[in-house]
Amino acid sequence: MKRILLQVATLALAVTGFSAHPAQLLDKANPLPLALDDSFQFRKTKVYLNDPQLYKPSIDQMINFERQRINFGAVNQYDRQERQGHYFTFFWRAKRPSDVTVRLEYRQAQLGAYVQAQELSYKGARGTIQSNFRVIGDDYRQEGKITAWRALIIENGRIVGLNQSFLWN
Repeated sequence: MKRILLQVATLALAVTGFSAHPAQLLDKANPLPLALDDSFQFRKTKVYLNDPQLYKPSIDQMINFERQRINFGAVNQYDRQERQGHYFTFFWRAKRPSDVTVRLEYRQAQLGAYVQAQELSYKGARGTIQSNFRVIGDDYRQEGKITAWRALIIENGRIVGLNQSFLWN
């Protein structure tokens, strides 16, 4: 019995070690050298724009559920406005343990070619990991929609994994 409890406690500590803090907004997105590595790869990308002015009626239950999930708990107009914006979920894999940073770089409509970035850091990341980023609230309302984005996996100051939108140049 003690052995099982020890294994459960070890597993719980391992899972919490991979959970990241909220994404940190960078002052400036510094360019990094590209050194792609097969040990790191993006597996799936989920992008969602939550803006009621752009909603189109949908019979797709998955789209309706995503709208309800993001807006769940928003009881007044202020809460709903604070949740408007872009939501990004990246599923990526690390085949070996490593200290990595996942960065989302993006451009918004009102800022033209100016690149903004958010980062999440992971210590000893290995396996399949999910990273969530949001550009919501005042950032979305004042600067507009995201026009192009790219996601990077960074190890030791080098880009080892890359995923980008079609419009990123």
